[in-house]
Amino acid sequence: MPSTKTKKVNRTDRRQTEKEELAQLEERCKHPILGTDTMQQFDEMPISQKTVSGLKRANFIKMTDIQRKALPLGLCGKDILGAAKTGSGKTLAFLVPMIEMLYRQKWGPQDGLGALIISPTRELAVQIFEVLRKIGREHSFSAGLIIGGKDWKIERELITKMNILVCTPGRLLQHMDQSAGFDCDNLQLLVLDEADRILDMGFKKTINAIVENLPRQRQTMLFSATQTKSVKDLARLSLKDPEYVAVHEKAEHSTPKNLSQYYMVVPLDQKLDVMFNFIKTHLTSKAIVFLSSCKQVRFVFETFCKLHPGVPLLELHGKQKQQKRAETYAKFAAQKAAYLFCTDIAARGLDFAAVNWVIQLDCPEDPETYIHRVGRTARYEASGQAMLMLCPSEEAGMVSGLEKAKVPIQEVKLKQDAKDHKEPIQKQMQRLCFNDPEIKYLGQKAFISYMRSVYLQKDKVTFDVNALPAETFASSLGLPGAPKIKFVEKKNKEKNAVRGNQKKTESDVSDEEDAQDEEEEEKSKVKALDAKKKKSKKEVVPEAEEEESKDGKQAKSKIEKMFNRKNQGVLAEHYTKLVDHESDSKDKKLSTGEDSDEEFMTIKRVNHDLGGDEIPEGTILPISKRQQRMSKLEKTKNVGQGEKLLFDDEGRAHEMYELEDEASFHAKGDAKSQQQQFLEKEKKVMDRADVDDKALSKEKLREKKAKRKQREKEEMDGYSDSEDEEMVVTLGNPDESGDDYSMDDGQGSESEGDSGEDEESKKRGWWQDKADADEKAAESKKRRKIVEVDEPQTLAEQEALALKLLGL
Repeated sequence: MPSTKTKKVNRTDRRQTEKEELAQLEERCKHPILGTDTMQQFDEMPISQKTVSGLKRANFIKMTDIQRKALPLGLCGKDILGAAKTGSGKTLAFLVPMIEMLYRQKWGPQDGLGALIISPTRELAVQIFEVLRKIGREHSFSAGLIIGGKDWKIERELITKMNILVCTPGRLLQHMDQSAGFDCDNLQLLVLDEADRILDMGFKKTINAIVENLPRQRQTMLFSATQTKSVKDLARLSLKDPEYVAVHEKAEHSTPKNLSQYYMVVPLDQKLDVMFNFIKTHLTSKAIVFLSSCKQVRFVFETFCKLHPGVPLLELHGKQKQQKRAETYAKFAAQKAAYLFCTDIAARGLDFAAVNWVIQLDCPEDPETYIHRVGRTARYEASGQAMLMLCPSEEAGMVSGLEKAKVPIQEVKLKQDAKDHKEPIQKQMQRLCFNDPEIKYLGQKAFISYMRSVYLQKDKVTFDVNALPAETFASSLGLPGAPKIKFVEKKNKEKNAVRGNQKKTESDVSDEEDAQDEEEEEKSKVKALDAKKKKSKKEVVPEAEEEESKDGKQAKSKIEKMFNRKNQGVLAEHYTKLVDHESDSKDKKLSTGEDSDEEFMTIKRVNHDLGGDEIPEGTILPISKRQQRMSKLEKTKNVGQGEKLLFDDEGRAHEMYELEDEASFHAKGDAKSQQQQFLEKEKKVMDRADVDDKALSKEKLREKKAKRKQREKEEMDGYSDSEDEEMVVTLGNPDESGDDYSMDDGQGSESEGDSGEDEESKKRGWWQDKADADEKAAESKKRRKIVEVDEPQTLAEQEALALKLLGL
């Protein structure tokens, strides 16, 4: 066995070697690294032997293009704005400089958080963390994974001990707000991976809040497959003099060379048939199938599982719990042949081994999304294939967009014999929906979510929801009919309006707001009016009070109809209160000369729409119940803020800020000089106000302390016991047995003396415990005398009682 002395010598040599290595690395990384263009392997870079050993164990030996250009800049401490194709090795481009930076600074547990990596999705964060564990196994840093779906309390206890954090934006901001010991003041490096996706998913405000809480003096790396305007805006906010690294910017194509890409025009109602037959003919392949929404993924996965295609099927979407998502990710990565149905949650950064096909069953929203989706295959030097299924209405817009994005794609037509002999699954889908109500419910939700996703797309040329065959698509899902959707029913409403206009006559022209009255009077007539009659309606309405219709009835105004409705429902009481029912009787009394006890002010409604009389002066307008229930705050919201006026010595009113003419403004000097003078003047005012505020704050604090001391002193004095004997006379009510009265020491009668610990705790001070309080109570009870006497009746008896109490 080696002796203790030998062990000490080995430790000393190891430490000396590490010191020399650190010195060399520091010297090489101070200046731009020379000869990077000729370097091909990681061990040629100025990185430590521990990192090189971890890279070799993880089979990372040769560098990619993005790594060859980004590593020298990252090792020198430069801010990086990187753009590269998916699958080009961006993860190692920021993990290696991060580990080396902490290693050269001898970062330890007491130094706190040193590096922060933010990822858009949980799956990508887990993948980055696993790569970090592999290449950093030789180092002694502590690393943590902070994502949603896990126990927040356990994370809160461990987060303060981490040197490196891999996280998602939402959970990180939650810890910044709620975890007391979480501190980012010593942060050295910030990494934003897939920055464009972080912003697209609605994390822009979250990222801005996180960046505001981080120190300004730090190194920042921002990586993305596509450089959008929002990414550049974020780079301007968080990066200082960044180095732009784009290895594939001048490339001929924006997708990998080893990727074969095809698209196929398939009617919407035949997509599931084509997809199922593709699975049946490629049972040994490993493929990822992208759909638009979570509900579509659930429906297709559940139905295809019941059809038993003969290959493992998996699902991955945002509605799953975190544990289920992690299990699905690991299970698919380990499978040699499987099909993963997923949403765009798996379109960014995820690295699955040996994926043969990427199938896009639904059209992506833009070419950038297409590029990210197909990036799940043909990673590094491997080959892969991609298939895009387009509806006829989506072909022109999507293909032209892909051509502009430098995506080489070719059309593949579905063979006619394949269409004729393919396995029809529509009847099987109908059978599943009929036998299982849950499958039918999922089908309805999948139909609605797909139509909504198409309707909400920004590119209305490519995505036209009205061009989709809704009925045939619903039948292909096994549904008996297409569920009703508001934005799809517009065509039906227009058809009904045209049919209704043919039955309308000119006598039926009326206001749209009186549709309820029309239904009661003419149930057989249709409500809708065409544009021509609407225009004529506006000309007829103002003269409706004087003209008569063909039926001989006088036209009514809106207000008259409102108060003459037969079915007013819950509003009947409200409307009757607003009507002056007694006006007729009052007019009769005035005409006959009878005395009237009516109020001299009455409520009258004004016909604003039909040019009625103005409100007479002194008339009280009715206040609705809703206005009566409004609070003062709600009333003030609708009131204008008003204008603040200043009065001069002559009593003339002026606005607080008035604009002067151009000549007088230029007479005072240059605009910049005036601005500077104004800022200096206001700064002096603010400085004086700051001094006054600080003095006032100190004075208030001093008064608060004095009041607290005075209150404590009064409490101490109030609880102090007097050494003199005291005797208290209390005359109570006579009890049931007779007319005897008692004199006690103020502690109450026997029935009141057993009140428990609550009264005892009130009698003793906060500084006393129960034993001391009981002891002092017993001593005071001994000192006091209890005298029982009859109630004095005469003056002499009262004098005798007084002398006895005084002890004379």
